[in-house]
Amino acid sequence: MPDLEQFVLCNARLVLADHVIDKGWIAVDKGRIADMGEGEAPEKGLDMAGDHILPGLVELHTDHLEAHYSPRPSVRWHALSAVMAYDAQIAAAGITTVFDSIRLGSETEEGTISREGTALAGALEEARQHGHLRVEHRTHIRCELATPDVLTAFQAFRELYPVHLASLMDHTPGQRQFRDLDTWMNFYFPRRVRGETDVETYIKDKLDRHARFAMHSRTNLVALAREHGIVLASHDDATAGHVEEAVADGVAIAEFPTTLEAALASHAAGISVMMGAPNVVRGGSHSGNIAASDLAGEGVLDILSSDYVPASLLLAAFQLPERVPSIDLAAAVRMVSDTPARATGLDDRGRLEQGRRADLVRVTQVASGAGTTPIIRRVWSEGKIAA
Repeated sequence: MPDLEQFVLCNARLVLADHVIDKGWIAVDKGRIADMGEGEAPEKGLDMAGDHILPGLVELHTDHLEAHYSPRPSVRWHALSAVMAYDAQIAAAGITTVFDSIRLGSETEEGTISREGTALAGALEEARQHGHLRVEHRTHIRCELATPDVLTAFQAFRELYPVHLASLMDHTPGQRQFRDLDTWMNFYFPRRVRGETDVETYIKDKLDRHARFAMHSRTNLVALAREHGIVLASHDDATAGHVEEAVADGVAIAEFPTTLEAALASHAAGISVMMGAPNVVRGGSHSGNIAASDLAGEGVLDILSSDYVPASLLLAAFQLPERVPSIDLAAAVRMVSDTPARATGLDDRGRLEQGRRADLVRVTQVASGAGTTPIIRRVWSEGKIAA
């Protein structure tokens, strides 16, 4: 199917912001939605055979770029090749706007992670300048607060590349997601510590770094975000105190709150609550925290993120209404399109509406086991075929 400046999609189920049109049409002109309606299209168009048309998905937090760059712990792949494979996978998942998550803040004095983040950003910029990218890429810097170089690395990165979103993370044992030391041990120790390293010494070093760097880094990163108009996210909030800190810092998004207490407080404060789509698909958190479906049932789930599986975003949007009776398909799709777009100041996309970007996803449902599975058949980014 060639790219066309103007085209019409007809005989489609249009997933709007607040309801679904069972049979409708949508017209695209020069990368924007020109018109749309219910019933028969006013002119001949491409027959969607009753498939759903969704707005392009908006992904705020994905670890998958680093997974392509470092497919094994000791392997670093060709940066541009990694970026292109990642971009193709993102497009194939129906994501038309992605905030590429890049970690800054090294666990050792060597600064390896921070250097790698800059290398990936350079490869993304190279691909963008040459027109190789299928979808729009923006930058999400994940700031590991309890590290010696996160602040200087952030400042150096921002001088080279734009930063659109920054998350304030603290993975110190005993903090936030890892208040339970056993959870931290199961998640990190087998992968991060090798040989004869003494566990107690390792943990003591982590706690020492937290005391030395975490609050200083947070204070200064918040100030930089305010100065440069960067959207802020908190990470793994667990208590009302964490949320109070987030409110004081001007945080807009709460990434993966670990408890109902934190999610309720964030939502009440006007902070958008984001949970992982894999959490929905798997039926719960892989690390034993609050389930995303439970938060949806409480009315405090605003955004879904694919986290470590890009394809989970669409799947979760279709599964959530089956898990939570109070959530319909339109509401679930808002969590992966309109709400993340608005939370990051992008008001030109995220919903099927005249004048918005023609970021569109064609989805068919196929029989699978006892139910159906949504399968992507076509993706358009600003009216151009992306996948």
